[in-house]
Amino acid sequence: QVHLVESGGGSVQTGGSLRLSCLHSGDTNNRYCMGWFRQRPGKEREAVATVSGGGTTYYANSVKGRFIISQDNAKNTLYLQMNALKPEDTAMYSCAADPRYDGYCSGTIPRYEYIYRGQGTQVTVSS
Repeated sequence: QVHLVESGGGSVQTGGSLRLSCLHSGDTNNRYCMGWFRQRPGKEREAVATVSGGGTTYYANSVKGRFIISQDNAKNTLYLQMNALKPEDTAMYSCAADPRYDGYCSGTIPRYEYIYRGQGTQVTVSS
């Protein structure tokens, strides 16, 4: 069993930065696909970024060049560094993890398919 707890959300102005953290209990042993997802108002939930146990990353086109996903296994924490934030980045952000998808970790797997999912943290970007 792996528990995920997100933190780091908040309110920021356009162009600002935030770093989200996802603390996960248990040792994922570098064999999990882990990802950040978001649900914007009135939109479907979407994958923002994922990282495989081997370090392969995926980014949605809308965040490429602005967001960086990383993980610190010593701290059991997944991060999402968000830079140059825009109002359209306003959303509930959540993390998810699943060992089954490590071999093909990408944005094609919807969050509900992940076996472990966090509750989320709100990010609001004002213009």
